Amino acid sequence: MKQIFADLHIHIGRTESNLPVKITAARDMTFHRIVQEASNRKGISMIGIIDAHSPAVQAEIEAGIMNGTYMEHPYGGILYCNTLCILGVEVECKEAHTGPYHMLAYFPTLAKIKEFTAWIAQHMKNVQLSTQRLYQPVSSFIKKVKDLQGLVVPAHIFTPFKSLYGSATTSIEDLLDITSLDAVELGLSADTTMADQISELASLPFLTNSDAHSLPKIGREYNKFLLEEANFQELSYVLKQKQGRKILANFGLNPFLGKYYETFCSTCKQQKTSSTIFCSTCGKKKEVTGVKDRIAMIADQPTTSPTFRPPYIHQIPLAFLPKVGPKTITKLIEHFGSEMNILHHASLQEISEITNTQLANLICQARENTLAVQKGGGGTYGKIISLLPIQQ
Repeated sequence: MKQIFADLHIHIGRTESNLPVKITAARDMTFHRIVQEASNRKGISMIGIIDAHSPAVQAEIEAGIMNGTYMEHPYGGILYCNTLCILGVEVECKEAHTGPYHMLAYFPTLAKIKEFTAWIAQHMKNVQLSTQRLYQPVSSFIKKVKDLQGLVVPAHIFTPFKSLYGSATTSIEDLLDITSLDAVELGLSADTTMADQISELASLPFLTNSDAHSLPKIGREYNKFLLEEANFQELSYVLKQKQGRKILANFGLNPFLGKYYETFCSTCKQQKTSSTIFCSTCGKKKEVTGVKDRIAMIADQPTTSPTFRPPYIHQIPLAFLPKVGPKTITKLIEHFGSEMNILHHASLQEISEITNTQLANLICQARENTLAVQKGGGGTYGKIISLLPIQQ
């Protein structure tokens, strides 16, 4: 058994031929650039590429298999160097009585996800693009995924726009069969302590993924798995805690840094400072309800974590640190081999020898979650404001 890092929510911006896939993602987020970044710079052994349902992306993967760039793993997934890619999709669902919400699905083989593409093409306006509305009940989506031996994971479940708890329901069990889910993805503005205030989640594993729309954002949140080797079958075992496989840890941002932690007025973009429906700054009543407040509304217990729940470790990625630019990150990666090595293995002394003591101290404080953070909300990320301890 071995331990690996996994980030299972990464978007493709464009194909190699410049066809759009995820409109809001960077143009250089092609399938090949993503697997290169994960393998050569990030040090992540398993990634989930969420837009592998797109026919043009599938054609690129097939071409890469034919020319030997990639290899299909016999137990599921696409291998490139030291990284295994799990083929996935994100769709937008909506019931008659709900707002829209996003669902993720993962498939064992290219053939299976191509079958899924053929199905959703009948119920979607543009199957080439990412995260499109599926004009079918969520129960039909789940059944189709399961028929194709896939895994189902609701995406960023608390964010105020297009998530299960944020815009669709106060109880997942009122909307779908919770036993049909393989895990839930927490999103950047929540952590385990917050999510385990909701009792119906007690049976489900939590995943922390980057939802990356650009190459530097890959691995801003990730998971540590214990498994035999990286492949789809082993991922399934990890989520089901079978044969000793399991999630060892979730690594994620301090929720303060998320875009939707606090409730903000959507008119004047100021944090709401009172519990009234009207903004104390501009007097309007439009607001973007923060994840913290949304969870407080629907929580039905104090934080109560099941025994299988792994630790959630607050960790700030290098790109979030002040005065740590791309050149410095590249210099560190060239010396230590990957960002995961810098974050987890390099010592204070080793880092200071490559950069300077101040930067080494900053990285160590980021590891230890002792940096002061200005809370995010309303679509704006939080940020590090000083080197003082965080005030909870």
